[in-house]
Amino acid sequence: MKKIFFALGLLLIFSVFAPQRDVRSEDFYHGKTIRLVVGTSPGGAMDDWARFLAPHLSRNIPGAPDIVVQNMPGAGTTIAANHIYGIANPDGLTIGLVNPSIYMDQLLGAKEVRFDWPKFSWIGSPERVDQVLFMLADTPYKSIDEMRKAAEPPRCAALARAGLGYFLPKLVEEALGAKIHMVLGYGGGGDMNLAMEKGEVQCRAGTVSAYVGREPTRTWAKKGFVRAMVQSGTKRYSKLPDIPTIYELMDSYHTPEATKRLAKVMLASGELGRPFIGPPAMPQDRLQTLRDGFARTMKDSALLAAAQKKKWDLDPLGGAELEVVAKEVMIQPAEVIERIKNFLAQE
Repeated sequence: MKKIFFALGLLLIFSVFAPQRDVRSEDFYHGKTIRLVVGTSPGGAMDDWARFLAPHLSRNIPGAPDIVVQNMPGAGTTIAANHIYGIANPDGLTIGLVNPSIYMDQLLGAKEVRFDWPKFSWIGSPERVDQVLFMLADTPYKSIDEMRKAAEPPRCAALARAGLGYFLPKLVEEALGAKIHMVLGYGGGGDMNLAMEKGEVQCRAGTVSAYVGREPTRTWAKKGFVRAMVQSGTKRYSKLPDIPTIYELMDSYHTPEATKRLAKVMLASGELGRPFIGPPAMPQDRLQTLRDGFARTMKDSALLAAAQKKKWDLDPLGGAELEVVAKEVMIQPAEVIERIKNFLAQE
């Protein structure tokens, strides 16, 4: 009997002090499925990125969980953001991809917002998202000058008022004096591209990388179906060297300094890129596992080869970097918020 108790004691000691397997990685994610909620409809650049990255990200997360993409379009991705923030279980099995500009709705006190932007769990972004405004080539709007002089403004598509795809055209109005009629409510880039093909709208803004690197805009630009008008970055995108930035044009048109400051604030979300996020209060070890997996994915040789084949550019940001930016953009003085309100209240 003494020998039995002695053996049991040894087992207890070994169970307490023996190295434990890492339940935060292989043990937790093995055999699991991660749901990747995308805030737009299928067919646009955001959905493209989600579906492109999913299998590579899966391979780089310990335990290789399946990753299933679920589209949840609406309200400029606010519906998806609300779901991820307040409904999804923060267990590390639900992540999302949303519009990087929807923090603006929270700044302005929009009633539909059910999230606190800095409190999301920030995982990473594969690129920064400078925008380009492009126009159907068979319209009379050949330049910003002609847009300024046009008797009838072009119709431009956008998801909603909170987004770079809306901000850039409206800033072309505000800062450069061109008239644009915005048409809102589209589910994603695919819907807006279809609207351009059907002639419902004449223009829209999208990311520069998607414009030059993805279909249909890559072929549209090559065949002269569309033309780029202006881009939102502080410097010209390397593959659009002949297209001016809005900052260059603001200097040319002697835009007031107050309006230049407004433009800088409105376009700052481009630094957030295409943010992959999780619910708040995700266990720190699981968030770190996802961040590390995302970072490995951005260096994965198979991913890099696939991106090169698609002619997609990578410019990744880590989750910790995104978290810092997300906190910074929410700190704005009252006068700037009032100016933003007035800007967005314009039709």
